[in-house]
Amino acid sequence: MFISAFIAGSVFPFSSEAVLTALLLAGLDPFRLFVFATLGNTLGSMFNYVIGSFGKMEWIERYLHVEPERVDRVARWMERYGAWIGLLCFLPILGSAIAVTLGFTRANPWLSLLTITLGKAIRYSLLIFVVAQF
Repeated sequence: MFISAFIAGSVFPFSSEAVLTALLLAGLDPFRLFVFATLGNTLGSMFNYVIGSFGKMEWIERYLHVEPERVDRVARWMERYGAWIGLLCFLPILGSAIAVTLGFTRANPWLSLLTITLGKAIRYSLLIFVVAQF
């Protein structure tokens, strides 16, 4: 679960939700899955943050496949909300751009880690809740 969540949290296309759902339906412990999914996905986003912190747009485009337009859009949001925008890192596609931009703009790394973790935890707790209903 950790590895799939890490990959999905970074810019590589992968669905940790499908893996989590399959593991839940196979009877694995929901709390452990929640912890590993949240931790892996958060660290995947922090990987994006670190790459963004190098501050080289050509690296961001080449290695993370994030277009400058997305980084600009998220940077405008950050001017308004600061590192709290990290709560939205759970969003598909845009979440990677948010994490990269947090690093690129040198947002407070501890607040970024906190907000990213909170957003990921909410996402996985909701998914576990929904799957548990079936």
